[in-house]
Amino acid sequence: MPEGDVVWLTARRLHEALAGRALTRSDFRVPRLATADLRGRTVLDTVPRGKHLLTRVEDGLTVHTHLLMEGRWQIRRAGPAPRDHRVRLVLGNAEWQAVGYSLGVVELLRTAEEDRAVGHLGPDLLDPSWGPETAAEAVARLAEQPARPVGEALLDQTRLAGIGNVYKAEVLFLRGVNPWAPVGDVPDLPALVELSHRLLDANKERHGHITTGERGRGREHWVYGRAGRPCRRCGTRIERAEQTGERVTFWCPRCQPRPSSR
Repeated sequence: MPEGDVVWLTARRLHEALAGRALTRSDFRVPRLATADLRGRTVLDTVPRGKHLLTRVEDGLTVHTHLLMEGRWQIRRAGPAPRDHRVRLVLGNAEWQAVGYSLGVVELLRTAEEDRAVGHLGPDLLDPSWGPETAAEAVARLAEQPARPVGEALLDQTRLAGIGNVYKAEVLFLRGVNPWAPVGDVPDLPALVELSHRLLDANKERHGHITTGERGRGREHWVYGRAGRPCRRCGTRIERAEQTGERVTFWCPRCQPRPSSR
């Protein structure tokens, strides 16, 4: 599932291509919206909310989409719409068209009712208004479940929105916290939240998630995707295991010892 920084960049590209222009193409390829037609309406903006995308148009309507595991948006010059069974939505104007492939969610709702789709989310790590108050709310939401493994809690978008598997693993490594440590045992929860915000913010305008400061191929991450290879800090073999259903996590046993060995 794309991380919050990928969704942020997708929202910006959708906004640049569609905002301020009237739609000349509106093609919903999901059964319950097959008759929906937004042609003639001007797109006001596209904004991210955690891992959700909200494209607002005239007359108080919002197109809500979510990429889930395999979705993506492609921006291309105006022209014939692609004939591809994976396409779920096409929105276009005289110059550009946005094509949504394999979108996990496609929904049309009143803008005034957006909370029905995203109101359950915790503070957005890439919210332009991020600051001490939103950070404190994220910390408080995490702390509400002190016995929960922190690696699981960070992926819960109702606690804080935007973290996926990559940043979960990298943030915990950088803070020296084991993924299975209870939230209540994390020594500095505010620092964990603030680091999460800083990493997503640093990567939001580029492709790829770089947490080591190195752009070279294979050098971008500390532990994510490096199972069986030596830790960049101490040389210990990086471990990999399932956590939260089918999702896996990566960690260094020495730099991030199990809670019982602390």
